[in-house]
Amino acid sequence: MHLLYLYPIRYKISMKTLSLNELVKLKRKSLGLTQEELSNKAGVGLRFVRELERGKPTLKMDKVNQVLKLFGYELGPVELNRKKLLDETS
Repeated sequence: MHLLYLYPIRYKISMKTLSLNELVKLKRKSLGLTQEELSNKAGVGLRFVRELERGKPTLKMDKVNQVLKLFGYELGPVELNRKKLLDETS
C-alpha cells in the first residue's frame, strides 16, 4: 500500500499559491464538475474526492495522480527550503 503524507505543498497559479486540495477543488469547479462527476471521471470513490478536497493528510499517491491527471498534473518531488522549514517548526 502506497500512502502519501500531504505536506502543505503549494502550487503557484496566476500569482496565487494553492495547496493541493485547493487546486483540485478549483480545477473541478472551473470545469463545472460535481465531486461525484470528478470521482467517476477519475475512477476513484466519491469519499476519496471529498477527503482530497478537505486536505486529508494521508492519501494513496496513485489515486491522487488519477485525479490530477484529469487536470494535466501529477505528483512529483518538490525541493524543500530547509531553512524555511526549520524556521516554521521552531
